[in-house]
Amino acid sequence: MTTARRLGILSVAAALLLTPATDGRAETIVRKSISYFQISGTTADDLDRELSHRGPQTQSSGSRHPGATQIKFGGELTYVQSDGRCRVGEADVTLDIRIILPSWKNRKRAKGDLALIWDALSSDIKRHEERHAEIARQHAKQLEKALKALRSQKTCEAMQEKVASTTSRIIEAHDRAQMGFDRVESVNFENRMIRILEYRARRSTPKN
Repeated sequence: MTTARRLGILSVAAALLLTPATDGRAETIVRKSISYFQISGTTADDLDRELSHRGPQTQSSGSRHPGATQIKFGGELTYVQSDGRCRVGEADVTLDIRIILPSWKNRKRAKGDLALIWDALSSDIKRHEERHAEIARQHAKQLEKALKALRSQKTCEAMQEKVASTTSRIIEAHDRAQMGFDRVESVNFENRMIRILEYRARRSTPKN
């Protein structure tokens, strides 16, 4: 199930501080929100059509999807110059995550197979998007550690180049991980849904 992502390159606000060296600090700040788009209908075809017409739209292809995770990396970073060297001073990596999920307004009145199918599908959509968020969190932490571990350079211009190349490398790795996850999920979607439906059907069947 393809997920839309809005990926912003890390915004680094660099300040040349002509102050004595202090211990470098880094903190990953994650801000996460969940929003919903509403769909209606009383049949499986209705729901499929609503998801196709009302789901979040990707900027690259314009296609719509049952759910989306919008991701934006950001942050602020300072440079410290002392003893003829320049290094990273403080680094604050930020990650803004917005998960968009469907909400079926007729769910409370749904019964039987359609309710079972919807519950299975909506839970899978949420799990999928939460995994996208987790992949982003992992790479934000990697970026934080990598920036903090950078060795000092002779000039702050050289240090800035190190910061830029490190940031680009980890952002690109993040993007590859997200696309790889989507490919695996797309291939396994049918089998996964069958397993979920079978499990939910067994739980809903009264025991003798």
